[in-house]
Amino acid sequence: MQGAIARVCMVVVAAILNHPLLFPNENTTIPEQDDELLTRMKEHQEKLEAEQKRLEEEISQTETALIVDQEGYSWYFWSTLCLVIFFTIEVCRQDIIPTEIPDSVEDEDGDSNAEYISAKNVALDKGVLSNFCKTRFHPFIHESVRVREFIEGFADDLLEALRSVCDRESDLEVEDFVCIGSMFESWRVSKPPTCDLIVPFAPPQPFSFQFQLWCDPSIEIPLDLQGCGRIKLIKPGGNGTDCLCGSANLGDDMLCLLHNRNECEKPEEHTLVELLCEKNSSYLSKDQIMRWFQISVSKAWGQIAHKYDFELAFRNLDFPGALKIRFRSGKSVVLNITPAVQFEDTDAYLISHFPSDTSNPSDTHWQLSLTVYEKNLLKHLGKKLPTNSCHVHCLQIVSFLHKKQTALTGRSAFSNYHIKTALLHLLLSKRPAMWQAQNLDDRLRDLLSFLQQSLEEKRLYHVVVGNPRMPVEVLVPKIIRTAEPINLFRPLVLQRHVYAKMEEHFQEMVRNTSVLVQEYTPHVSNGYMRHEFSSADQM
Repeated sequence: MQGAIARVCMVVVAAILNHPLLFPNENTTIPEQDDELLTRMKEHQEKLEAEQKRLEEEISQTETALIVDQEGYSWYFWSTLCLVIFFTIEVCRQDIIPTEIPDSVEDEDGDSNAEYISAKNVALDKGVLSNFCKTRFHPFIHESVRVREFIEGFADDLLEALRSVCDRESDLEVEDFVCIGSMFESWRVSKPPTCDLIVPFAPPQPFSFQFQLWCDPSIEIPLDLQGCGRIKLIKPGGNGTDCLCGSANLGDDMLCLLHNRNECEKPEEHTLVELLCEKNSSYLSKDQIMRWFQISVSKAWGQIAHKYDFELAFRNLDFPGALKIRFRSGKSVVLNITPAVQFEDTDAYLISHFPSDTSNPSDTHWQLSLTVYEKNLLKHLGKKLPTNSCHVHCLQIVSFLHKKQTALTGRSAFSNYHIKTALLHLLLSKRPAMWQAQNLDDRLRDLLSFLQQSLEEKRLYHVVVGNPRMPVEVLVPKIIRTAEPINLFRPLVLQRHVYAKMEEHFQEMVRNTSVLVQEYTPHVSNGYMRHEFSSADQM
């Protein structure tokens, strides 16, 4: 194309220089009447014009081809331009993000900036921790023994009165209570003392319960209801015999050859199903059971109230077994009585609710409680640990820190159950010799680090369900031992704001660990022990 343009320029220049009118009257040597000369000049001019026209056509064709090529490559040009613009915007955005959210930036080692504190780096002093445990937890030992004896005696009396107010033929049968929780596992850390009891109940004759656990391959239960099960109330005639006497009116002149007249379904049995089960269903309703339980407990207390010199009040109407005992001296005891159904012949119980859990909105899915196996596991592992091992103090300290942090920043989904689960995992994974009393500071950091890592990974597995490290001596049922592990954080992760608040709560707790331990540890001065507690010390 450049050669064609050059040739055009040469033709134009030649045409200008050879034009006859360029020097019209100055060339006096050319005779004006010379016709032959004028003819040759016209022919030469016509040749030049033809050559110019041919070159112009060639240039026009070349430019057309160039335009077509440019249109073919225009898409690639604009795509490249858009990619460059997008890349520039991304680089600018990455430069802006750290200034807006500085807390989320991490360095090359994986640690965040100054706002993030790794639990492995918490400053802990062995002497301070020892004094802290002696002054904060040891005084509870003797008091806890007296409280347990009182609660066990009172619970026996209350449940006996409960059985007396229930109709043996149409009401649920109340069985012996089961003691669980920190008070009965010897790691209580706060006032007022809190006692947790499970009260199993059984159906009246001739009814029975049928269980449908989440881990049963034949049962389909949503993933967000892992660790739950449904309880079906089996009516007479609904147990597979298909006897008509339980479902049809045979009349007064007809008898069943398999069952006598007294075994046939009674009108009260229809009422029992309506009172205890979900509407148009044969599955036990948690709301119905809790309503029945609250009414029954109120009647039972009315029968024995004259025997006791204290007040009994319901702390939370949403949880009918949440009671509080107030003595004339001003002291009080918190008592949580939770109705439950024993799973077959095991120590597993399907309970109506966990006091700190609001993630299960289903009225017919009961949560499986394996606290008895966890209690037995803690006792079994404790027998292998050194004398005066530090595992209980680790659990008590972190639970104490959690309680104090809750008082500072409000409640969160983080609970003592998460702390105990983490400790049991550590006990199963570390050698018993590592839990000697002088290693309290190291094991405390391990427990905080385990919880911190679990929160970051959004994963904390149930210590009993599907755990291959579970000792056989604990006698966990096979259906639970071989089930898929349950992530305790999964329901909370689905609620982003709830989980974010829980992470923030724990991070603040780690940041305040050294300060809280120092603040609530008495200091020895001139032979006397001086307490420097704040007004929040009265728990």
